Amino acid sequence: MIAEQSLGGQRQALMEGVDLLVGAGVMSHTGHINASVRVDSDRMLLTPTGLAGELRAETLAVVRHDGHVEDGRISASTSEIIGMHTAVYLAREDVAAVVHTHSPHLTAFALAHRPLPCRYEALLRHGQTEAVPIVPWAPRGSEASTRGIGEALARHPGSRAVLLANHGVLVGGPAATTAAKLLVVLEEAAAAELRAVALGGARDLPAAAEQDVQQSMHRAAGAQAG
Repeated sequence: MIAEQSLGGQRQALMEGVDLLVGAGVMSHTGHINASVRVDSDRMLLTPTGLAGELRAETLAVVRHDGHVEDGRISASTSEIIGMHTAVYLAREDVAAVVHTHSPHLTAFALAHRPLPCRYEALLRHGQTEAVPIVPWAPRGSEASTRGIGEALARHPGSRAVLLANHGVLVGGPAATTAAKLLVVLEEAAAAELRAVALGGARDLPAAAEQDVQQSMHRAAGAQAG
């Protein structure tokens, strides 16, 4: 069994990620979200419903990758998205948390089947170093959907997120708050891209931008440590 103390910490961490997204104002009007944290190689802690306002730490469920609920209860609609989260965990060993929302500006790109370019410097600071790819539409929870997510992440190692065509966005990270912060920045980037159209369109970053940003962050970290 999972150590209760460890599980309690993960419950709190997951709720902190959800609260961060709600506080940032990047949710859809319905507040739709599903989020998870990796418990071990075969299990995750998963939000039991898709509405942020209904979530509580004590109601989070422990679910196996095959869909079996070991502890707690989940809604029927939540059972459909287990494979979606599992696909990310299987594709990325470094991912310890996954968040899915219908954030408005990102969902606009998903509806248009348009990858989100990596032109906003803040993305580089959150580990997003290439465009967010589109996963072709398929019914959520279907084998085609989960396969598409895994394939997109494999083809785009510089992306920590995918846009689900005609649906929304899926983001992974080393912690729930890390994934949530990236999602906030992605939503900012999507909004800025759409607004830049009125000014003639956004422009690409310089070719060496990723390296320059990393060097700057490293220098700042070194100065802070000193």
